[in-house]
Amino acid sequence: MKQRAYGSTGKFVSEIGLGSWQLGNERDWGSMTEDEGIQIVHKAIDLGCNFFDTAPNYGFGKSEEILGKALKGKRDKVIISTKFGHHDNGEVDFDPTELERSVDQSLKRLQTDYLDSVLLHNPPFEYLNGDNQHFQILDKLKKQGKIGAYGASVDSSKEMFEIIEKTNSQVIEVMFNIFHQDPARAFKAAEENQVALIIKVPLDSGWLSGKYDAHSTFTDIRSRWSPEIIQRRTKMLEEVKSIVNPNQSLAKNALQYILAHPQVSTIIPGAKNISQLEENISASQGAMDSKVVEQLKATWETHLKDNNLPW
Repeated sequence: MKQRAYGSTGKFVSEIGLGSWQLGNERDWGSMTEDEGIQIVHKAIDLGCNFFDTAPNYGFGKSEEILGKALKGKRDKVIISTKFGHHDNGEVDFDPTELERSVDQSLKRLQTDYLDSVLLHNPPFEYLNGDNQHFQILDKLKKQGKIGAYGASVDSSKEMFEIIEKTNSQVIEVMFNIFHQDPARAFKAAEENQVALIIKVPLDSGWLSGKYDAHSTFTDIRSRWSPEIIQRRTKMLEEVKSIVNPNQSLAKNALQYILAHPQVSTIIPGAKNISQLEENISASQGAMDSKVVEQLKATWETHLKDNNLPW
């Protein structure tokens, strides 16, 4: 597994990490036993993954708890990033007076005395300019040694620019994939400011795995997609398939497209089983041809730049 710099933190992360939204999260992603979750985490480490992303609301705290159990005795070998704002009781509340308590609860569930990074979890835009208590408290927690770095998890280049230009954040987590390329506008600014980039939703909630088509239906969080959106995704997927390497999986192509952007620190695809995990991590082997990268950029510019697909 190749590693990349985690911004200006001095740490290095595996370029394929593990998104842990699915661990213990029956509400959004179907059932997974605690033992199955621990096995996935242990296998990820065996395959060279050292970066784990989670949040208090994932499985109402269960994701952090499973990671805590799985990483016991391995803490010095891994990088853990969690969030604030979406809480373990299902509520969304960015009250800054709750920030330190939330971090303390995450520390307890994760069975650790420090977090490598803590991110505001898709906060309202007005919270990203640094003129509020959030970043002051995060800075205090960093000085105390409870957290190593801080930033925010967002969805757009506009939000990224706001964070980069108006805060001292060292980390940004952002949605970026073949179908959602707007954030790339801010990648250069992130690099110039030594801000680590964590890429979330890299497989478009599974659509870029190639497992679904126009007739697919969902009962999990993807049930939010209308038939019209599924049709558009199907049409775009066919175009992508005509461009990428047909001799490897679509998921591997999708992840290698993201890795073709050197500003990216790590990607956090989720995995519901060992097979998916192995497929995701295999993307670290080899690289996408630069001509294919340019074709995929052009496809987004032509079809999705001004008519985006909701995630």
